[in-house]
Amino acid sequence: MESMDLFSSSINNREFPLAARMRAETLDDFIGQEHLVGKGRLLRRAIQADQLSSLIFYGPPGTGKTTLAQIIAKTTKSAFVTINAVLSGVKEIRDEIIEAKKRLELHDKKTILFVDEVHRWNKAQQDALLPWVENGTFILIGATTENPFYEVNSALVSRSRIFQLLPLSKENLLKAAARALADKEKGYGKYKVVFEEGALEHIADIANGDARTLYNALQLAIETTPKQFPPPDGEIIYISMETAEDSIQRKVLLYDKEGDYHFDIISAFIKSIRGSDPDATLYWLARMLDAGEDPKFILRRLTISAAEDIGLADPNALVVANAAAQAFERIGMPEGQIILSEAALYLACTKKSNSVLAIFNALKTIKEEKHMEVPANIKDSSRDKESFGHGKNYLYPHDYKERWVAQQYLPDALKGKVFYEPGDIGFEAELKKDIFRRREAQIEAQMERDDFSQETLTFSPPDKKKDEWYKRISDNKNIILSAVRERIFSQVNINRHDRILITSRDRGLLIWEAIRHVPEGGVFYVNNDKRDIEIIDKHSIYTEKTEKPILINESPADYLRNEKETGIYDIIAGRNLFLKQSNVKQISERLFALLDAKGRISLAENLASKSSRISQFLDRTVFEEGDFDIFLNAEKTVYEESKYGIYLDTEGLEKVLHETGFKKIKFREKEWFETRVINKNDVEKWFDESLESYGSILLSLVEGHLYERVKEQALKTLPDKEIKWKSTYLFVAAGKE
Repeated sequence: MESMDLFSSSINNREFPLAARMRAETLDDFIGQEHLVGKGRLLRRAIQADQLSSLIFYGPPGTGKTTLAQIIAKTTKSAFVTINAVLSGVKEIRDEIIEAKKRLELHDKKTILFVDEVHRWNKAQQDALLPWVENGTFILIGATTENPFYEVNSALVSRSRIFQLLPLSKENLLKAAARALADKEKGYGKYKVVFEEGALEHIADIANGDARTLYNALQLAIETTPKQFPPPDGEIIYISMETAEDSIQRKVLLYDKEGDYHFDIISAFIKSIRGSDPDATLYWLARMLDAGEDPKFILRRLTISAAEDIGLADPNALVVANAAAQAFERIGMPEGQIILSEAALYLACTKKSNSVLAIFNALKTIKEEKHMEVPANIKDSSRDKESFGHGKNYLYPHDYKERWVAQQYLPDALKGKVFYEPGDIGFEAELKKDIFRRREAQIEAQMERDDFSQETLTFSPPDKKKDEWYKRISDNKNIILSAVRERIFSQVNINRHDRILITSRDRGLLIWEAIRHVPEGGVFYVNNDKRDIEIIDKHSIYTEKTEKPILINESPADYLRNEKETGIYDIIAGRNLFLKQSNVKQISERLFALLDAKGRISLAENLASKSSRISQFLDRTVFEEGDFDIFLNAEKTVYEESKYGIYLDTEGLEKVLHETGFKKIKFREKEWFETRVINKNDVEKWFDESLESYGSILLSLVEGHLYERVKEQALKTLPDKEIKWKSTYLFVAAGKE
C-alpha cells in the first residue's frame, strides 16, 4: 500500500506498457497542463516547496493525474501512501489512519494519502476519512475522471483545492510520441521506426487528448508490425496509415445522463441559445432528447434562460417558455418534442440582454453595506410624520409632467449607485434613453469623503494622510478607484491559472483582486517600498503560503527598464504605467517582452487633462480684468504640456503599442462624476510649493500676485463646499495575438 507499490522506480522496459514506462518523473519532464504546472503556477510552486494542502486532480483519462501524484511522491518529505478506491474499503482506510497517527505522533512526519478514482468510494468510505483530513492526520490527494462537485463528498471537496486537468493538445501528444520514439531505454529509440506521412498525426488526432491511448496505440502499432519483436538490428518498422487506423479506434460521442456529460451538454444547449445559434440549439436539444433527458429539466432551463439571457430585450420570451411548460404538461411525449423545439428556437432567435442580473449587484451591495436607513422623504408618513419628519418633502410623481420627478430614493450612502444597465436592443433600447435622462437628473454621488483629488493635483511621495487614503481603497470605499479596478479586471479574459503581474505601485487595490481571479495561477507585484511591502504582508497573514502574492523587490520604474526576465506572465495589469514617463516606447517594448505568447495587458491611465480643474470652481468676477484668462491659460499649460508630467498623448500611445507588436488594441475613455466635499487640507496640499504640485507648477507660469490671488480664492471658497468633480480615465487593453 506504500507509494513504491504504485510508483515503482524499477519498471522493466519490456514487462510494462509503454504508458507506464514513459511516465514523467519530474515536473520538467511533464508534458501538458501548463496552466497548472507551468513556470510560476501555484501547483508547481506548491510541489517544489513541499507545501501541499489537500487537493483533487480532476480530468479525463490519460491527462497526467497519476503522473503528478508520482512526482509528488518522489519529491515530498512526507510519507506517501496510495489507495485505489476500487480495491480498498473502510478497513484499509482505518489501517492507514493508525499508521499515519503513529508517524505524526512518534516522528512528527505528515502523511499524504493518494486515492486513485476517489469518486468510486461510497459515502461511508468518504465519511471515514473526513475527520482525519480535517485534523491534519492526512493530506488528501484524490484523482477522479468525474466532476468532484457531484461525485465526491461535499465536505471533502470544500477542504480541498480542485485542479482540473484538460485533454492534451495535439502538439502535446506529438511531443509525447516523439519522446517515446527517441528514448532508447524506455521507448523505441534503438529501433528504426518510420511512419507513413500523416499516420502519426492520425494517432494523435484520434487519441482525443489522452496520452495513455496514444502510448497504447504506438505500442500496438510498433510491436505488431514486424514478424517478430524486437526485430533484427537495422530492420525498418514501417507504420502505414492503415496500421495506424487499426491501432487506434475512434471514440464514440458519449452522453451519460448521470455523469459529467449531462452537465456539459445542457451547458452547450444554453450557450447555443445565448449565442443566438438556432442550429446548434436544435442539435443539443436532440442530443438530450435522444439520451432520455427529462423534458421537465429542459423546460426549467429554458425558463431560466428566458429571464437570464433574453430578459427585457424581449419580455415575451419568458411568456413563451412558461407557456411551453404548461403546454407540455397537457400534451406529453412524443408530440411534446415539437413544443420544446418551438420554445428553444424562439429563445435562440430573439434579441438578448442579461440586464436582469443586476439583482445580484444589488444583493452584493446589501451584503457589503448591510441594511441602510431609508431616506426620510420616502419613509411611511402615516406614522411619524409630525415627530420625526417621516415622508416630509416626498414628491408625488403623478403630480408632475410625464409622471416623474427627480428625488432621492436610495440610502444616503448609495446616492448615484447604478445597479441596472439597460441593453441597446429590443424593448430595452426603448427604455434606455429615459432611464439615463432620469439618472442624470438624480446623480448626487455623495460618497464617503476621500483624497482622490490629490492624485491629479499633487505628485509627492506618500505621507501619513495618503496612507489612510490607500487604506480606504483597500476597504473598497472609494467609488472611483473601485470602478477602475473592476474595469481593469473585466476588459481582458482572465483564466483561473493565469500569472498576473501588477507593475504599478500597489498596496492592495489590484493585488487582492488579482488573487481572487487566479486561485490556481500566481500574482506577482513590483515594489521596493518597505511600508508598502509591510502592508501587503500584514494582509497576507491568513493566506496560504503558496497563494501569497510574490514580491519582485524593485521599483516599478526600474523593473520596466531592465531586461532580466522575458515571456513569463499571462497578464500585466496596472495604473498609470505611461503617465509621467518620458520613454513610452521603452515601457511598451518591456511589457511586450514580459508577456507569454498569448499574453495581454490591462491598464488604466488617469487623464488629468480631461478631468475637473480648480478654475471651474472659482468665481472669476473677483479677479482683476484679464487676470482670470491668464490663469486659465496657465492652468491649461499645467494639464496639457507633457513636460509637466500629467499629460498623456493617447494617440501617440496607441501608435507606440501598435509599433511594438501589440494586437487587438482597445482604448476606452470613461468619466465619473461625484459630489465631493473638499477640506482645507486638500487645498493646502494642492498649493504646497515645496512639492511637485499643481501650485508649484502654476507659480512658475504666472506672476506672484496672481498666484496668491488664485490660492487665496481657493482657500476661501473651496473648503467644506460640495462640488461636482469629474474624473476621466483611459482604459487600455491589448494582446500579443
